[in-house]
Amino acid sequence: MNSTNPNKIEIREVKTKRELRRFVQFGIDLYEGNKYYCPPIVLDEINAFLPSGNPALEVCDFVVYTAHRNGEMVGRIVGIVNHRANEAWNVKKCRFGWFDFIDDYEVFKTLLDAVAEWGRSKGMSCLNGPVGFTDFDHQGLLIEGFDYNSPMASLYTHPYYVAHYERYGLSKEADWIEFQICPPKEAPERMQRVAKLVEERYGLHTVKVKNSRELRRRYGYTYFDVLDAAYQKLYNFQPLTDKQKQYYCKMFFPILNFDFVTMVANEKDEIVAVGLGMPSISEALRKCKGRLLPFGWYHLLKALKAKRMTDFDLLLIAVRPDYQDKGVNALIVNEMTPYFCRYGIERVETSAILETNHKSQANFVIFDHIQHKRRRAFVKEL
Repeated sequence: MNSTNPNKIEIREVKTKRELRRFVQFGIDLYEGNKYYCPPIVLDEINAFLPSGNPALEVCDFVVYTAHRNGEMVGRIVGIVNHRANEAWNVKKCRFGWFDFIDDYEVFKTLLDAVAEWGRSKGMSCLNGPVGFTDFDHQGLLIEGFDYNSPMASLYTHPYYVAHYERYGLSKEADWIEFQICPPKEAPERMQRVAKLVEERYGLHTVKVKNSRELRRRYGYTYFDVLDAAYQKLYNFQPLTDKQKQYYCKMFFPILNFDFVTMVANEKDEIVAVGLGMPSISEALRKCKGRLLPFGWYHLLKALKAKRMTDFDLLLIAVRPDYQDKGVNALIVNEMTPYFCRYGIERVETSAILETNHKSQANFVIFDHIQHKRRRAFVKEL
């Protein structure tokens, strides 16, 4: 008599690059046919878990699990201890991310239980997620806005995830909201007045560069110092190491259209604020399913170099603390607005903004907009 339970869920730790590829592919296959999901670039996802590819791993312990039933993969998860962030916030959080699963609570529970046990073995006292190694990874479970396009930089999840999180006893720690903006033909008169006033009162000016080489030559990596300073009080923030700054520069800046990279400098030519965005490449990534070869690179390059586009992703606006509350954001948005018109942009997706960050939200509500998405970070004591 065969006593094997056919419904038993087996947890396996991912240890080889081949297993890691299957781990990444599961997260893409789970959303097959979903027209709103944006797959990641497969190579970038794999490199995120390799010490040679991701300097964030120098300050993190992590474990990668997959769940299997009858030999079939049915879920995946990553457990993370970010020592640098935990020290900065004086917490003992075990993070979880890259958490995807079929619509089965037992699969969900078995995966999260495995990470919880691993976290306890590391001396952690709290589960926290979905988050990544750093703030530059996907974070926040989507709980509203499932019928809108997902930008490359945002986490998209199935609606059924929410009920499983709540059933497990995870509770809200932070919410982010996102806006979709219909850009005007020109910046509102009020914003233009504020921008001019701020320039004159504080001796500021906007800075435009042509490419990443010019940016590095003029300013090195000082714009990341602005991000560090601006975000230090935001949720789960960790200061970036020098290697991480170089890593993100090499990853993102070569693919940017520098018409949409705006910096603000003071009279000493110190960067005090940064704003950047990029054409939406969600549709290009859906076409190639996240793979650059054989022809995925063509779809991505076409989207990135387009001179006309309908959708745009605003990635970030950051202002150095000593220049916050002075209207500096108006300079950045005022500078970007003519480019929205020039490129024919009809929709701008903002990055996720903490629901308590009313000052950042105020930058966008003066435009024709909808608040269409909400995402959440959960916690539970171990």
